[in-house]
Amino acid sequence: MKKIPLFLVLTLLTVFLSNGFAREPIELPSNISSAKLQGSGRLTWFGLHVYDAAFYRVGSLSSPDFALNLRYQKSFSGASIANRSAEEMKRIGVPEAQAVLWGKELTTFLPNVESGQTLTAIYSPKQGTTFYHDGKQIAQVPGAEFSKAFFGIWLDPKTSAPKLRTELLGQSCPPPIFSEAC
Repeated sequence: MKKIPLFLVLTLLTVFLSNGFAREPIELPSNISSAKLQGSGRLTWFGLHVYDAAFYRVGSLSSPDFALNLRYQKSFSGASIANRSAEEMKRIGVPEAQAVLWGKELTTFLPNVESGQTLTAIYSPKQGTTFYHDGKQIAQVPGAEFSKAFFGIWLDPKTSAPKLRTELLGQSCPPPIFSEAC
């Protein structure tokens, strides 16, 4: 059993500095292999490099399909990633009871990650969110509401990581699921 880390993933970012970085391409699942990098950034927490994030869009920048890839630089338990995700969902306005339920669901499939490993989440309106660990599918969660809350951790205007959000979106608008005027 892995020990629980001192700081949690998706550590989303309570107090951190985000820096740009050159992003190496990742191998995306075949259903979105045509995706193009829209933006990337680095999450640091108290000066520690937590993960590199990259945001991909399928087809045009107005396409509703997209992917978020996180390459971890620290080890985290799946439970800590799930718990932090639920906390960040609450922070952007998801009702506590719903965020807790989604956090419990995430706990059932998010794996422990080691430095250098990736978690990728892909959104498609027809399928919801599909999760991959180092390129292997681990789960699929249907529905736009979960997807909006999960990806909102990084892309919602109320994210705790506004600089990372800006880096991920680049000069483009958020995906249509966020219904945000640009």
